Amino acid sequence: MSQPSMITKDGRFAYEAAGDPGATPLIFLHGIGGAARAWRRQLATFGDRFRTIAWDMPGYGGSPPLASVSIAALAEALQQFIEQLGATKPILVGHSIGGMIVQKWLVQSPNLARAVVLAQTSPAFGKADGDWQKSFIAARLGPLDRGETMKSLAPSLVKELVGDDPDSRGMELARECMESVPEASYRTMMLALVGFDQRSTLKDICVPTLLISGSKDSNAPAPMMAKMATYIPAAEYVELSGVGHLANLERPDAFDEALGSFVDSVVAKHG
Repeated sequence: MSQPSMITKDGRFAYEAAGDPGATPLIFLHGIGGAARAWRRQLATFGDRFRTIAWDMPGYGGSPPLASVSIAALAEALQQFIEQLGATKPILVGHSIGGMIVQKWLVQSPNLARAVVLAQTSPAFGKADGDWQKSFIAARLGPLDRGETMKSLAPSLVKELVGDDPDSRGMELARECMESVPEASYRTMMLALVGFDQRSTLKDICVPTLLISGSKDSNAPAPMMAKMATYIPAAEYVELSGVGHLANLERPDAFDEALGSFVDSVVAKHG
């Protein structure tokens, strides 16, 4: 399913899109090991009733990197991307670091989204000098420091992320995305996670929100996401059984069903 990449008018963002340009925008934001193309199945599935859009995060695919990378800078970039597209009242779907970017963006733009989906993400990554954070970073960047490449690491990185019986085509796409992440981007994004903490702003999220977790996800554990949902006023929570960290690629049918019933209800209620 090859899809031509498009570039925003200012040349700062590459993205893939499908569907009617006049329909409600449904914008997908990938994780650290992803790319716009990780969402191709969803672009096709939801393109019949939404304007589906997936960006290449800055530093990924055809999007040039930011001069200085932080979750706040990425949230600012997201706002510029939305403006470049002329996407009014979008529904945002953020996976992993994409979900962190959405949480940060909501602080600056609380009423601009019609709804948000926080998929397999976390409201906090803890203190920059915490032991757990240090070991997390060391485990992920250590192999690169020792001469491995994203291409050589991709199969094992993806295998560690997924749960039971993942879709084989989804896994092929996951490995392709992971091996094509520039090493510099992977490193800066990992470091951008450290110190992220939006726990205090969850109560201020004032748009309909869906949280999707996987029961086998060790990066964004389901019990943590279930607790996170209790702090967000208009939150719904769905746990996908047997699923690891890459739900949309591992179990596209289950992911699309959860996402579909939420976005359809949002559009039905709020027009």
